[in-house]
Amino acid sequence: MKQADSPSENQPAHEWRLTELAPVLEAMRGLRFGSVEIFIQDSKLIQIDRREKIRSFRN
Repeated sequence: MKQADSPSENQPAHEWRLTELAPVLEAMRGLRFGSVEIFIQDSKLIQIDRREKIRSFRN
């Protein structure tokens, strides 16, 4: 039996607002090669890691 407070399988546990996601979008800005990893705990964004690769191309 499911608890009344738990989200259903088709509904997210948290509806994200654009203001909450702004730091993630900022971390992505200007990133050509690399990754952005986000960490969420208790439906809250707690950490953003940005890894950027700098590639040198020879002509």
